[in-house]
Amino acid sequence: MSQTRYEFRVAGHVSERARHAFDEFGEMHIVPAAPETIIYGDVVDDSHLHGILAMFQNLGLHVVSMHTVPDPPQNTP
Repeated sequence: MSQTRYEFRVAGHVSERARHAFDEFGEMHIVPAAPETIIYGDVVDDSHLHGILAMFQNLGLHVVSMHTVPDPPQNTP
């Protein structure tokens, strides 16, 4: 199944409670970058993306921007 990597930028700090809520959406990388927080994750399809966006809303997080990004380089010997 093809996945697309996304970068989500949300306003402010993401609490520990909110960080744990992301677990149900697969591996998400959360990077504090004051005054925002950057969240990277792979999105499988449109319904997965809509679920992530709904979770941001349910947690009271304001999405500042979102866009696709290239996959990180693979470490190969």
